[in-house]
Amino acid sequence: MGLTSVSAATVLFAAAGLAQPPAARPRFDEFEVASIKPADPGEMGRFIRMQSAHQFLAQNHAVKTLIAAAYNLSPRAISGGPAWVDSEHFDIVAKTPGDIRPNLDEQMSMLRRLLADRFQLSFHREPRELSIYALTVARGGSKLKPSTVSPDAIPEGPPPLIFVVSPQMVRLPARYATMAELASVMQRAALDHPVVDRTGLSGRYDFDLEWAPDDTQFGGALGKGPEDSTKPGLFAAVQQQLGLKLEATRGSVEVLVIDRVERPSAN
Repeated sequence: MGLTSVSAATVLFAAAGLAQPPAARPRFDEFEVASIKPADPGEMGRFIRMQSAHQFLAQNHAVKTLIAAAYNLSPRAISGGPAWVDSEHFDIVAKTPGDIRPNLDEQMSMLRRLLADRFQLSFHREPRELSIYALTVARGGSKLKPSTVSPDAIPEGPPPLIFVVSPQMVRLPARYATMAELASVMQRAALDHPVVDRTGLSGRYDFDLEWAPDDTQFGGALGKGPEDSTKPGLFAAVQQQLGLKLEATRGSVEVLVIDRVERPSAN
């Protein structure tokens, strides 16, 4: 082997020795610290999101809507508990462990632990027949396009489904989304009944859904909505833009029944 070959081999071995393995993903079992305070009565808007790579925020949420988010339920599929689980609202600021931003499933896992520890939440489940919305494929067929997003290119995973809300229009930008995820976000925030995915579509899709809101959506927070909007209503938008339908019907739903819940201590 010549001098050049030996030198090249030495560089390769040295580089291999310096290479560091990728950081291990931490266990997102619970928040490192969390502050829970009553929301300001004048506070507007309600959201749950990562404010930064390590800070989790839940703003202006009732306990019932926190449970709905944590357990992927419609608030209508939660029963029991004292009246304040609906009427009193809280702000949560929490720090997540490790150096990696948790994905949505990991955030909700930590929120479930927080509800058990700080609100002393306990519950059981039981099936009940409820009014629901069935998400199905419209007669003309789906208009959804397969996603072009590569999840491996985003360390924290694809962006979650989050509504962009204004009095004139609601927009739902979806990337790498499943129909189960669409049904989930609709029932947890936009609509007043559980939404059941009956499309039979198993792929992941990119789409932008836009519609004019009304006072039956988002708990009435957006009011009646503009009469001169150029956007269709939600049900028409789902059919026109996605080739899907939201049909009001009845169905069996597993309901979460609160057995115990307490106000968190001041912190």
